[in-house]
Amino acid sequence: MPECLIVQPIHRAGLDLLTAHGVTPRFASAPDMPTVAREIPGCAGVITRNAGLDAAAVEAGASLRVIVNHGVGMNRIAVDRATELGIPVCNTPTANARSVAEHAIALILALARKVMEGDAAVRSGDWRLRYEGRMMELHGKTLGLAGFGTIARITGAIARHGLGMRLLVFSPGSEDAALREAGAERAPSVEALLAGADVVSLHRPLRPDTRHMINADTLHHMRPHALLVNTARGELVDTAALAEALREGRLAGAAADVFAVEPPGAEEPLLSAPNTVLAPHIAGVTEEAMRETALQCAAQVLDVLAGRRPPHLVRPEVWERQRS
Repeated sequence: MPECLIVQPIHRAGLDLLTAHGVTPRFASAPDMPTVAREIPGCAGVITRNAGLDAAAVEAGASLRVIVNHGVGMNRIAVDRATELGIPVCNTPTANARSVAEHAIALILALARKVMEGDAAVRSGDWRLRYEGRMMELHGKTLGLAGFGTIARITGAIARHGLGMRLLVFSPGSEDAALREAGAERAPSVEALLAGADVVSLHRPLRPDTRHMINADTLHHMRPHALLVNTARGELVDTAALAEALREGRLAGAAADVFAVEPPGAEEPLLSAPNTVLAPHIAGVTEEAMRETALQCAAQVLDVLAGRRPPHLVRPEVWERQRS
């Protein structure tokens, strides 16, 4: 029976699907790459999460026929090397989209209505927040979406139809028709997005051109009452610059579910910044999303091993020259 290495835990439903179709899950003893490289030989497939799969581990998998990422972002997987070796790489771009979008909305509401401060006030018997809180009603405000993929579109739909917010979108690759259908206006630049929004939600992939798109210069375009939420990639934000803007009162609040280093070390600037809500990369970790993501991962492993083209190939061109 072929084996599939499971680098980090996935929902039981995915494991059961593999087993039911004759593929044996083998669990990595640790998610670090040297360990994975030692344990991947003999495996026909691998499912990894945020641990990724580096070039050394890919090369060590002499029997490897498919790599599947439990999630969307591919920056921790050696896709180029896998493609050179003829190994299809797949991801799951839609499985957790609604859960992440709901979490983005939750963080926006937590900031706007000072949920964390309110909880602390009640526990300490301090009622001043009721009179001095200066909270924001979201109805009629503008939500700026940086990126307009599936998660951003769902976030925008919830904000527009559920909260009555206006939508402003910066997404150079999105067609005008898609924005019109969503009832959104296009921002011509990141700076225009930041200047025109009361709340900014980040949904862009990490690439050289998006790294630190939120930095000391771009933050100066944001309104003092504005809020920033990041459920995409930690490296999109220069958190030192963001923490400074928060301390100086040039921004009303920020929320982050993702960090450049996870877990963040004590030196992470946002840990000591005021008016923040921080979460440990849990936007997509609902029961429903975890089950669907695991099922999509397992199904694509089975597709490739059976010679069927999987639905979410990261590099489609590899299919015609894949490793035998």
